[in-house]
Amino acid sequence: MASGFFAILDDIATLMDDVAVTAKVATQKTAGILGDDLAVNAEKSTGFVSSREIPVLWAITKGSFVNKLIIVPIALLLQLFLPVAIKIVLVLGGFYLAFEGVEKMVDYFFHKKKQAAETTEIMHEDAALEKVKIKSAITTDFILSVEIVIIALSTVLDKPLSIQILTVSVVSVLATVGVYGIVALIVRMDDLGFRFIRRSGEKGFFNTIGVLLVKTLPIVIKTFAVVGTLALIMVSGGIFAHNIAYLHHFLPEWPDLLKEATFGVVGGLLMVALITTGKKVIGLFAKN
Repeated sequence: MASGFFAILDDIATLMDDVAVTAKVATQKTAGILGDDLAVNAEKSTGFVSSREIPVLWAITKGSFVNKLIIVPIALLLQLFLPVAIKIVLVLGGFYLAFEGVEKMVDYFFHKKKQAAETTEIMHEDAALEKVKIKSAITTDFILSVEIVIIALSTVLDKPLSIQILTVSVVSVLATVGVYGIVALIVRMDDLGFRFIRRSGEKGFFNTIGVLLVKTLPIVIKTFAVVGTLALIMVSGGIFAHNIAYLHHFLPEWPDLLKEATFGVVGGLLMVALITTGKKVIGLFAKN
């Protein structure tokens, strides 16, 4: 009886060792997309008054966990019974990310006043706009999570199903905790800075650190806004390049980064044009 119990423990330990190894490999493979995920979500989690930053971030984090609870079992089932569907889902998600990235560029260059008005409203705790931004962040997280889960799954396709499930689950949890944990530290930089300033009596080394943190936060946020937009375009372009056979072999002499950026921008422009035209057509029909 005892020997059977210890045999089970030994099997569990062996399984955990295998999962630790595969999770490490999967995490390394997803490092690039995790970096993009961090940049995008850091940008989407800022722009709120200080009292709303953590509640908003927690709402997005919960949404991210729900996303992965949905994505992981569906990805495993599709991989078993309908692998081609994974590529279709990835490409559709790529168009969404491309649209988000290019739309931000269009708003920046052509709708600055509208963008400034929206930011002002959010800063004044507009609950409706806050919900819209949270929903947008969770939707973007869903697409990026699909990419993370599928890349993680691709590293363990030759392993038993139990290891596939555990590896993808571990990577999913680490991705959410890691990304949003870092984002939480970023958005609270100024609060930590103010604490250093108060406790130091506005003198000495800790005062200098506090001032530096407070002054650095706006720069960090603006940087993430730019990097997050570029990440959306690059991730979408990468999805197109790796999952559309024609594009995969298109312009072979171009560097991969340039190709992916071009595919992302073109895909985003097509989506912006399509959605803008669709809204105008719907508006015309509504008037009539």
